[in-house]
Amino acid sequence: MRLLLDTHVVLWWLAGDRRLSAAARGAIVGGGEILVSAASVWEMAIKAGLGRLELPKDLGGFLSEQLRVNGFEVLPVGLRHAAVRDLPRHHPDPFDRLLVAQARVEGAALVTQDAKLRAYEVACVG
Repeated sequence: MRLLLDTHVVLWWLAGDRRLSAAARGAIVGGGEILVSAASVWEMAIKAGLGRLELPKDLGGFLSEQLRVNGFEVLPVGLRHAAVRDLPRHHPDPFDRLLVAQARVEGAALVTQDAKLRAYEVACVG
């Protein structure tokens, strides 16, 4: 199974945060292809730059190491993901809408705890 992790899921996984549901943990541990969007990395960098998220100064190096250790793959944002344009406005956050578009285009289930994303036609875990 292909899974695309929502940004908060990546952060919670790396921190061992108990807010991550048992279903999400099970899906991630269960194997398959685990994807982290480049858009999530951008979102983390932007929030860290605004002081809304505390992350290591060398975010790229930190994430590269964590993704390698956890066996996660980076999903680049590509032209095919412009399908975000056609999504209904169930959710106002552009990063979340891009993740939905990527999950749909890539045939991946979106691992998220964001209930608003369930309004989209995308498989969700969490």
